[in-house]
Amino acid sequence: MKALLDFLPILLFFGAYKLYGIYPATGVLMAATAAQMAIIYAIDKKLTTMHKATLALILVFGTLTLVLQDERFIKWKPTALYAAMALALAVALWAYRKNFLKIMLGSQLNLPEPVWHRLTVAWVLYCLFMATLNGYVAAFWSTDAWMDFKLWGYVFPVAFIVGQGIYVARHLSDEPAAGSPPEST
Repeated sequence: MKALLDFLPILLFFGAYKLYGIYPATGVLMAATAAQMAIIYAIDKKLTTMHKATLALILVFGTLTLVLQDERFIKWKPTALYAAMALALAVALWAYRKNFLKIMLGSQLNLPEPVWHRLTVAWVLYCLFMATLNGYVAAFWSTDAWMDFKLWGYVFPVAFIVGQGIYVARHLSDEPAAGSPPEST
């Protein structure tokens, strides 16, 4: 159910675009994302920083798109989100010596410190790649082509996450993650 919930706003956005155009689709994306976050909050009783950032960027860039009647804003939203993620992870890792991935997932995954470092570097590079790719498509391709890229471009995050899963699986320890309660037998 959560996987469907994650993809629902983009699927509704794509469907609304095909039926009605970019401006109604932007409104649908904004409403669907707000509803998605309300459901996530009702289930988890909290929103992650990523959820909050995504919602804020969609609402800000969507509002700019609708008020100014300029589709460039909604097309550049993914670039802004990916660039912000890369910057946040990089600054935390190299300037503040904090590993956000380990902070967020360390209680669930017991991994050696160098693996956490490599994962974070991989996420920084991935986010920079996606920001650049979306920026290129948004700048030089038609809106129709950008929409197709948005839909079929999910190959990139799926491949990245599968690759991360394979990499992490090789390094998982049988020991419980720090802070995890011991399993009862």
